[in-house]
Amino acid sequence: MPHSYDSVDVAIIGAGPAGLTAAYLLTKQGYSVTVIEKDPVYVGGISRTVELDGFRFDIGGHRFFSKSQQVVDLWNEILPDDFIQRPRMSRIYYEGRYYSYPLRAFEALWNLGVWRSTLCMASFAKAKLFPNRNVRSFQDWTVNAFGHKLFSIFFKTYTEKVWGMPCDEMSADWAAQRIKGLSLWGAVKDGLKRSLGLNKRPNDGMATKTLLESFRYPRLGPGMMWEAARDRVVEGGNHVLMAHSFKRLEEDQATGRWRLIADGPNGEVAIDAGHVVSSAPMRELAARIHPLPATLPQAMDLKYRDFLTVALMVKGEDIFPDNWIYIHDPKVLVGRIQNFRSWSPEMVPDPSLACVGLEYFCFEGDGLWASSDEDLVALATKEIAALGLCNPDDVVGGAVVRQEKAYPVYDDAYAANVQAMRAELEARYPTLHMVGRNGMHRYNNQDHAMMTAMLTVRNIVAGRRVHDVWQVNEDAEYHEAGEEGQIEHGQDSDTQAALGSVRAVPARLKAA
Repeated sequence: MPHSYDSVDVAIIGAGPAGLTAAYLLTKQGYSVTVIEKDPVYVGGISRTVELDGFRFDIGGHRFFSKSQQVVDLWNEILPDDFIQRPRMSRIYYEGRYYSYPLRAFEALWNLGVWRSTLCMASFAKAKLFPNRNVRSFQDWTVNAFGHKLFSIFFKTYTEKVWGMPCDEMSADWAAQRIKGLSLWGAVKDGLKRSLGLNKRPNDGMATKTLLESFRYPRLGPGMMWEAARDRVVEGGNHVLMAHSFKRLEEDQATGRWRLIADGPNGEVAIDAGHVVSSAPMRELAARIHPLPATLPQAMDLKYRDFLTVALMVKGEDIFPDNWIYIHDPKVLVGRIQNFRSWSPEMVPDPSLACVGLEYFCFEGDGLWASSDEDLVALATKEIAALGLCNPDDVVGGAVVRQEKAYPVYDDAYAANVQAMRAELEARYPTLHMVGRNGMHRYNNQDHAMMTAMLTVRNIVAGRRVHDVWQVNEDAEYHEAGEEGQIEHGQDSDTQAALGSVRAVPARLKAA
């Protein structure tokens, strides 16, 4: 028999940004709350900070920037004294050279050298003279826009690493959303004018939007934010149960209350609650509600992309100054490399060592995911040497951090599957609330996950769904432009801050 837990107003599944935002705000409102988290040590989910011997690793890289003033205010409230301002720098690495990110066409041609640039321009001319009239895939669209040579250098390799499918199987719609403003012909004209002294503007080769010059960051990593939120919840008299895995959820039809069963270190725990806020993956929620929903088959068809970080400690100064670099080189499996000290100097305790994180995108259970930590550290050491970034003899340590379900996959059926499950659960269970990236199977950033929790708390306080949390979407360019907190408090400002196109995620091309 499970150990009975005191009845609470709200039970929360998952101590990530969405779950802890809800817990923190409900605690402030005087609600009794219990949060369950399956990780035995860390809160924050994908926004956690893993620590090993004083080295701290950010799982994916988290810039603290939001257009919503309310999100910014909440960050400042939870963590008032520990933000630092950091310079923003990200570049593309290809065959020993660095290229601006987002890509600048004229710079790219210059760095590629005369011969390769000539081939790129010839390929571009061919694409313009003989375009593919039946554009269906990401590859078709990009080759038409830039030529096959530039596509193969700057688009194919990294895209396939991240999403795990060939570019000729991705929908062309995603290319149109994702690649905006980059004009190769504009870059050529700009270069010719410049060579004739007719153009004195800074040479971007494209009409780029203004990028963030800097961003705020917790001095000990993003997990610092969520550890502080957890501490505030506990200080308010509520509970965060670590190492407790979500097992079962039942509604008492007579009372309308919930019974949440979790597996903990000392056996099962039962939590009685009036509301349940779930940031668990939708397919896990569907499989653990009893009676099982009719939409369980659709929920179980939802898929995820996973990744892992191999952190290497390297003798000497930082290998590169960027926050991270994107690896567009097909001879290695690594997709992106972080420099942890560039996020915060306090992430690396030893000034004589650099610490970098090599990110590998994979599926849970595949060859990379199943490799031993020792093999992964050896692979990362071999690949960073192959890229010419460091001498393998200078690598003095390594660690592996795995992140399951990092990205919800947008396949052909995902939208219909999510909608079917949402419709059924919302109709049957008005006191069950889905929030966050995996809880809604939506590719949200940290601040948007928080926004879904903020609106959910307002619904709980109001006693009805006055806000539609599904209107909190992701603008694909959200983190590249604009000013922090530029959307102020006011009517509908909550959703304005995050409305826009759903974040650009490739869909698999439908069969012809």
